[in-house]
Amino acid sequence: MLINYTSKELDLLARIMRAEALNEGDLGMLMVGNVVVNRSIANCLTFTNVRSITDAIYQQNQFSGINSPLFQASPTTMEKSLAERVLRGEYYYPATHALWFYAPPQNTSCQNVWYNQPLAGKYRNHCFYRPDSGTCKELY
Repeated sequence: MLINYTSKELDLLARIMRAEALNEGDLGMLMVGNVVVNRSIANCLTFTNVRSITDAIYQQNQFSGINSPLFQASPTTMEKSLAERVLRGEYYYPATHALWFYAPPQNTSCQNVWYNQPLAGKYRNHCFYRPDSGTCKELY
């Protein structure tokens, strides 16, 4: 297990993965889960007071998906299974060390830097950003 979590947090993670990346398919949802777990693990930048899945999901002004009807509904068995995979430590590039992601407007490229962090890569509609190893040692 990568991080301690409760059954409520497993549900929360499954719900935010769906709300943020349902249109990105299973792999896109797994990558969003990677970012949430990374934020729970990282003790750096704006995540020094984030110590749990709940803290990461409800950190102010971070995940717009918490306002989506997709977040309010209970997760499916499949969505919970995806969340469990992430919580067990499965990682998917380019979200491997990422702390941020966003979806740029259609027909727009990813910015090379976002929140002062370099682009790690893109998957479908999401751009992922990671700090360098010296900044957030817990992620490397």
